[in-house]
Formats: sequence, C-alpha cells, structure tokens
Amino acid sequence: MSIGAAILIGIVLGALLTFLLMSSSRNSRIKAEYERYIAELELEHQQQLVKARRSSVNTSRAVLKGKMAEQFAPLLPEFQYLPSDAKFLGDPVDYIIFDGYSDFRDGDGRAEDIDVIFIDIKSGGARLSKGQQAIAEAIAQGRVRFETLRINFED
Repeated sequence: MSIGAAILIGIVLGALLTFLLMSSSRNSRIKAEYERYIAELELEHQQQLVKARRSSVNTSRAVLKGKMAEQFAPLLPEFQYLPSDAKFLGDPVDYIIFDGYSDFRDGDGRAEDIDVIFIDIKSGGARLSKGQQAIAEAIAQGRVRFETLRINFED
C-alpha cells in the first residue's frame, strides 16, 4: 500500500470520526434544548392546571352563593315584599311577586291593590341573561296576559 493511499484512508477516517463526534455533540445539544423546552411546557401546564382549578372553585362558590341568595332573598331586609306574596320559579326569573295578595286573601286588602312583579336575584357582578333581558322587555312593552286553561275529564 502506498503512502498516498494510507494518507487518503487516514483523511477519510479522520473526517468520518470528526463528523460522527460533531453529530453526536450537535444531537446532544438539540436533545438538551428540547428537554429544557419540554420541562418549561410541563411547568407552564402545571401552573395552568392550578389556575384552572382555582378558577373553577371560585366560580362554583359564586354560583352556590347566588343560589343561596335566591332562596333566602325573601328573608333579607332588602326584599321589600311579603315573603308570602313571593312565589319562587328559579328559571328564567327567580320570583313572581303578587304584592298585596296576602292582604287581599286575608280580607284586609282590595283586588285593585294587587301588583304582579317579576324579580330576578343577582349577587356580585352577575347580570341578566339575554333571555331574562328579553322577558324584561316583553313586560315593559305590556306583552303580558292572564289565561285560564280548562281541562275537562270525561268519565
């Protein structure tokens, strides 16, 4: 074997070893970079989970407080009607108040003194839903009526 061929084989082997070592080093850097990125994503995911759980618990508490406020409203000082005149519906509005009805029923009032009031109880920053807003608009425009449905049972 000639010296030229041996040098050529040495250069090829050296280049191949250099390429393999550089590839391995490059792959290690890329792997480490992606492992850091994955660790950051996992940390962010854990933080988002904690935040979501906290938000869920806070929302649940707000809903429960609102439901309790709806049920206890007739007993609170802010409620300006007789609890006996209030009829709980819950959805789409919380109460229909027949203001003056208890007095009329007990013989202490007149039929002309009865007012019908729709009330929805809100707590915190809660707002009327679109459906509740539509109902309020229908009432404001006088689109309210009383109907009697007669059921006949034939034996």
